[in-house]
Amino acid sequence: MPTFVELQDEAALLSLEHQLHLADVVGIPPWTVDFTVPRFAFTGDKPLTVSALHLLGSAAPGPRSWLWSWASRPDDYRPEVTSLAERLREYGEEHGISELTEAEIPFDALPGAPTEPSVVASQMMEAAKAVLGRWTGYQAMVGRGTRFGMLIEHPSFALPEPDFSRVSRVLHMSLAELRLYDQRRAFRSYAINRGLRVQENDTQMRIEGPGVGATVGFTENNLVSAMSIGVD
Repeated sequence: MPTFVELQDEAALLSLEHQLHLADVVGIPPWTVDFTVPRFAFTGDKPLTVSALHLLGSAAPGPRSWLWSWASRPDDYRPEVTSLAERLREYGEEHGISELTEAEIPFDALPGAPTEPSVVASQMMEAAKAVLGRWTGYQAMVGRGTRFGMLIEHPSFALPEPDFSRVSRVLHMSLAELRLYDQRRAFRSYAINRGLRVQENDTQMRIEGPGVGATVGFTENNLVSAMSIGVD
């Protein structure tokens, strides 16, 4: 039964790879959104309209809180826009995860007591990805510092097959740029979700797949102590 923090680790690396892939597909373009249709479109040099749009909620600096989309006024959004957030609430109720069941969550009740809406939205999106298996997210700035956290879908967001370059980049970037609470859990989750083979003992993990092999050492606190990645 995972905790909210454990969901962060389980999502972190695969989420990172999907966000890198999203940048490859659409760049960093302007966008438009209309929740009444619903419709979300990237409108830059690589225009693309997503095939499904899911609003999870919003992080606002004024009240310093996250508000789930299902807790907004009933007429604000079409049911298909909030259906995944509703599914998250059901999961939270089944597993006792209050962050997924309380309508409004204060920033300081979340891991690390974040102060930035972008960090809060990211935490909620990571939890959603781990539970729902929908891995591409997008944050939309909507005025006065508020950020919407959304999951978006399109066939072009599917990842290519894993290879040495991609796996190596994700593993190295995760250590340099992500806040991981349990690095062993994060690496294991990524490898399994990516379809890679995993073997491990108390101090080491071996990750293997087509054209890539990684050996990762861990401390007793599940922190990476050494890592070697090569072409198999």
